[in-house]
Amino acid sequence: MGLLHAIRFKDQAFQLREEAILDAATSTLASKGFDLMTMDDVAVAVGISKPSLYKHFKSKDELVSEAMIRLVDSALAHLDKLPGAMSPIDRLRALLEWALRVRLDGGLPLMPSTSAQVRDMLTRNVRYITRVLQLNKQLEQVVRNAKALGQLRQDLPDAVILFSYYARTCDPTVEYLQLYAKMEKDAILAHLIEVFFRGVSNRE
Repeated sequence: MGLLHAIRFKDQAFQLREEAILDAATSTLASKGFDLMTMDDVAVAVGISKPSLYKHFKSKDELVSEAMIRLVDSALAHLDKLPGAMSPIDRLRALLEWALRVRLDGGLPLMPSTSAQVRDMLTRNVRYITRVLQLNKQLEQVVRNAKALGQLRQDLPDAVILFSYYARTCDPTVEYLQLYAKMEKDAILAHLIEVFFRGVSNRE
């Protein structure tokens, strides 16, 4: 029993360290970008040796892929826990608010767009692509439901609405408003969400 407890404790400690590594990788990616981020940066941020880091992730590509997979998993979990009675457009609004808040808190864009290398790397990752397709399928249905209820503009193709939605999570306006306009986070969220939905909502 004592040995089993020790094994479970070791596994739990390993998992906690892995989460700390992913947190550090996420914040380093957000501040430095993929090209400038090094495994040394992540090891120092976590407070572990580089060999210890490589016990969890064999390369920077693997580490970044796992960070992005975790982000998409979080988006899926957030969408899943929204109340079933929530209207389609409010579901879109709630997920966009979540994604922008992740950015404002030092996280990553929901869909990477600034690095061709990262895009190419992720398109080869089956686990990442599977999750992205799952998220995209769910959001496509939400957009269709919102259109059916007259909540979104009928003249805009679904793909235009959806990819504009994704683009908002990558928009550098988030950082510009935070750095140069000195806006509070809640104000940035409110304005960016208003700008997006004013463009796609049915105002009739």
